[in-house]
Amino acid sequence: MAAEINPLAGKPAEPSTLANIPRLVTAYFAEQPDPQVPAQRVAFGTSGHRGSAFNLAFNEAHILAISQAICDHRRSVSITGPLFVGIDTHALAEPALASALEVFAANGVEVMIDAEGGYTPTPVISHAILTTNKGRTNGFADGVVITPSHNPPEDGGFKYNPPNGGPADTDITAGIERAANGFLADGLKGIKRIPYDRARKAANVHRYDFITPFVADLTDVVDMEAIRASGVKIGIDPLGGAAVRYWQPIIERYKIAATIVSDAVDPTFRFMTVDWDGKIRMDCSSPYAMARLIGLRDKFDVAFANDTDADRHGIVTRSNGLMNPNHYLAAAIAYLFAHRPQWGRDAAVGKTIVSSAIIDRVAKKLGRGLVETPVGFKWFVDGLSSGSFGFAGEESAGASFLRKDGSVWTTDKDGVILGLLAAEITARTQRDPSQLFDQLTSELGVPFYERIDAPATPAQKNLLKALSPEKLAIKELAGEPVRATLTAAPGNGQPFGGIKVTSDSGWFAARPSGTEDVYKIYAESFRSETHLRQIQQEAQSAIAQAFKA
Repeated sequence: MAAEINPLAGKPAEPSTLANIPRLVTAYFAEQPDPQVPAQRVAFGTSGHRGSAFNLAFNEAHILAISQAICDHRRSVSITGPLFVGIDTHALAEPALASALEVFAANGVEVMIDAEGGYTPTPVISHAILTTNKGRTNGFADGVVITPSHNPPEDGGFKYNPPNGGPADTDITAGIERAANGFLADGLKGIKRIPYDRARKAANVHRYDFITPFVADLTDVVDMEAIRASGVKIGIDPLGGAAVRYWQPIIERYKIAATIVSDAVDPTFRFMTVDWDGKIRMDCSSPYAMARLIGLRDKFDVAFANDTDADRHGIVTRSNGLMNPNHYLAAAIAYLFAHRPQWGRDAAVGKTIVSSAIIDRVAKKLGRGLVETPVGFKWFVDGLSSGSFGFAGEESAGASFLRKDGSVWTTDKDGVILGLLAAEITARTQRDPSQLFDQLTSELGVPFYERIDAPATPAQKNLLKALSPEKLAIKELAGEPVRATLTAAPGNGQPFGGIKVTSDSGWFAARPSGTEDVYKIYAESFRSETHLRQIQQEAQSAIAQAFKA
């Protein structure tokens, strides 16, 4: 069954539960992973390599190996332009940056790091790559973001964005992963490295102003003048993440009526309210992690938060509190395609296979194509680059969209523009995004959607990945005939590492977590909450039977 909600969920973190940061950083440098242990090897998931130094999954050896593998990859495909490197506010980000710079500098890579030694959001790195590469035929730029996204404070993450600006595809990450594990197995032989002090002073390591060009360009993607002129009152919570130094320059440049509710940065994230399981996560789609901003909703016309690398968004409206991510995606799509006249008539909507079917209904109402992909923003990169996707989004509160003129903005998720879009919607329609969504559902039906986690052993997770429609053998779902059972996304025919079952008024999908011993069940009903619960129960029963078999 689904995991139970911890009684501390939504409350401030207990001091005794905070991560011991000195011990964590010591473990990063002192502990040595064993490459014979699968959990201690380099493993690129949907968003790079992640883990904690405490469990030997994110230590200096990993970062040295990955960094050298990236340098070798760049050479193999003749990438000779700048490598933009950003970090978030997790405790392991600074140590990992130091390790990476030692390797990048020794390999002669032209590295661009924040001018003030500060933090850089994921979308800012994507924006820097794309604006640098525009019009170039050689000397292309790429990037690295050192972040585990919204994961707990003791985690670290390291992801690579090639010259297309988006998350690296499976071919690239598989090659980097293979090479990095080769270095680990060989005792780090073959890694070029110079001492940190020399690396920081190296001629090929440059200070770069990420903030100014990104902030200046925002007017090309969001109607900042409408937000200013309306006087809409905005609340912003960076959740102690990488966007923390970006919001004040945005407020000052565009003279918008916005308040930063907290600019605290602390590697323990002691200012957070804990998530559903009692852990600290900077998950801006979680009502438990977002309790502070939800409590302030009456002070603002609209408010929003970002996760730690600012690639996700959480939208809080005065009328309805924290929006379900799917609801906001639907509202954003309906608004944008009606207010971006320069977008091509063929510009489609990109969504992941586990996102709400309300998006399908909105796209149909708009007369826009819909492309359904596996989970992972990398599947949207080509469509955003070419302008064939006007908007692309995931149910986990990550999305991006085109500039006003129909050209690419970012090819990675951008929580900054999705937050500002909520203010634009409120400014131009006199309704907040929740009210816009309510208008949509009065016409298209009300979705009842929920994602829950259920326990699964590593063996069961592998079984779920390989589960076929024949093995699941489900012909009826909550009283309706099953219309389709899918293991590949209909938009591109790619397997999504799980299974999806649909009926006329509901569906569920199940896929294993890449980082925890659980599997995720996504379910939706267009009938009622009771019907949703029935779908969830039947989904878990069917999968439990498949596990037994």
